[in-house]
Amino acid sequence: MAYRSMEECLLDLERNNQLVRIKEEVDPHLEMAAIHLRVYEAGGPALLFERVKGSRFRAASNIFGTLERSRFIFRDTLAGVQQLIALKNDPMQALKKPFSNLGAGLAAFRALPLKNPISKPVLHEEINISDIPQIQHWPMDGGAFVTLPQVYTEDPDQPGIMKSNLGMYRIQLSGNDYAPDREIGLHYQLHRGIGVHQTKANKKGMPLKVSVFAGGPPSHTVSAVMPLPEGISEMTFAGVLGGRRFRYTYQDGFCISTDADFVITGAVYPGENKPEGPFGDHLGYYSLKHSFPLMRVHKVFARKNAIWPFTVVGRPPQEDTSFGQLIHEITGDAIPSEIPGVKEVHAVDAAGVHPLLLAVGSERYTPYMPAKQPAELLTIANHILGTGQLSLAKFLFITADEANKVTTHNIAEYFSFLLKRINLERDVHFHTHTTIDTLDYSGTGLNTGSKVVFAAYGDPVRSLCTEVPRPLKEGRGFADVQLIMPGVVAIQTKAYATPNETESELKEMNAQLSAQLEELRDLPLIVWCDDAAFTAASLRNFLWVTFTRSNPSHDIHGIASFTENKHWGCKGPLVIDARIKPHHAPVLETDASVEKKIDRLFAKGGSLYGKLH
Repeated sequence: MAYRSMEECLLDLERNNQLVRIKEEVDPHLEMAAIHLRVYEAGGPALLFERVKGSRFRAASNIFGTLERSRFIFRDTLAGVQQLIALKNDPMQALKKPFSNLGAGLAAFRALPLKNPISKPVLHEEINISDIPQIQHWPMDGGAFVTLPQVYTEDPDQPGIMKSNLGMYRIQLSGNDYAPDREIGLHYQLHRGIGVHQTKANKKGMPLKVSVFAGGPPSHTVSAVMPLPEGISEMTFAGVLGGRRFRYTYQDGFCISTDADFVITGAVYPGENKPEGPFGDHLGYYSLKHSFPLMRVHKVFARKNAIWPFTVVGRPPQEDTSFGQLIHEITGDAIPSEIPGVKEVHAVDAAGVHPLLLAVGSERYTPYMPAKQPAELLTIANHILGTGQLSLAKFLFITADEANKVTTHNIAEYFSFLLKRINLERDVHFHTHTTIDTLDYSGTGLNTGSKVVFAAYGDPVRSLCTEVPRPLKEGRGFADVQLIMPGVVAIQTKAYATPNETESELKEMNAQLSAQLEELRDLPLIVWCDDAAFTAASLRNFLWVTFTRSNPSHDIHGIASFTENKHWGCKGPLVIDARIKPHHAPVLETDASVEKKIDRLFAKGGSLYGKLH
């Protein structure tokens, strides 16, 4: 379907029993987000909120809540998009099979952005920021946020739509020190295209013009989150995915998407920042208040009968998980084609995406050597950590399998394969004083922390224990010890206090365990945590706790550890201190009173009664 608007898409979903209208008046302060979270968790339908308290506009969420629904929305174009991406990765295919790839070429031609000759955006009326549904998602959020924005900027050196950037960077609409209706907050992180544009504008001493689109055909939203290869425009991609050219015009020098439901125009001036946040984010914690660019609002437009789209982010999985699945379905082997020797790279959603990467590579450097150990894997690891947003990872596990049986998408089996083979005296490699994700507060400061590579290759060097080893069962000072999976154990002690106290606790732990290494030979990993039962309860809990609450350089320790010629290793189990530290951001928690309020929608007579399975 070549949807001309978001409403066309929502009506199509409704005709196919994939959308429910919420007819009750709902409060944008916490209630709408709570409803969304409950419906998403149940694998429920898209939602159209018809009566939003304090706003005359409707709102929609959970549009992309399942991969199946996204496939349905793009059912007529998905195969063509995948073909285009494949051609980008392997251009020779177009020469080898010209007729079978003809459709992809035509799709690309039809996708070129189309400038509306009318200078005025006739579909839009002028409104204020305060007219937009003021949705606050989590109790400690600093105000209302835009969570599905399409933020458009142009290159100051090469103006025009084909050199522009369209990205999804959250926008704070209200709260803090923002002047109502005149100022909003623009939050973007490292490795984002808008940063390049702002840097160029700053050097010229000129404001960066920004247009924020919301809604419109669903392909526009997906384009804003796509990690597109160099040279592919987001607007072109939106046209291919949506089967309809991206339509735009200019007003007052600002680009206007004429199909969008809402457009906010404004400018970011050099050196103008204000505190933005807090905001409940996708790692499952709040991102705290920090200084980010201030956007001075120029004008705000809404189309007739506009619908405000939103999502809610929080501890994975959430709707952005489904975005990730769709991106993977579209791009397929894009990463392996970009990095020689890579077979798979998996940014693990349960760990918040950026903190943890699992990879499968190749080992081809020394086939003549009888001893198998990582060599090419280390080169590949450096390439991965130097590639785009993959460079924000903290933990990279990488292995190679000549039988091609191991896959990163069976996480438990992947860890089993790697942990059987890792040599903890040799295969742990740190990168210190470097960049990590802006939203990750486990490091030493905003955007700063460390990384570690675990590169394992060769024949198994151990079995993996399937019960807690005796030295840990009988250890002093352990409040609880639980087996997470074969070869991985959670230990619970008292809460983290200070680095000095941690050092004392580690000395005690080593005193107990370093003399019993033989009994610990099949235990390569210990997770030191606040709640062993919770951490061991599921693979999802293990991934979230372990990799979002630790900074490799500060929180990785080892039993019988050593440093030799700048290289760190350990003779016994590796220990990751995943306890909550004083500098960590608060965990996201829902408001019990709000949960009780929204029960009315799910009770008999409510719009969602019987709609969840």
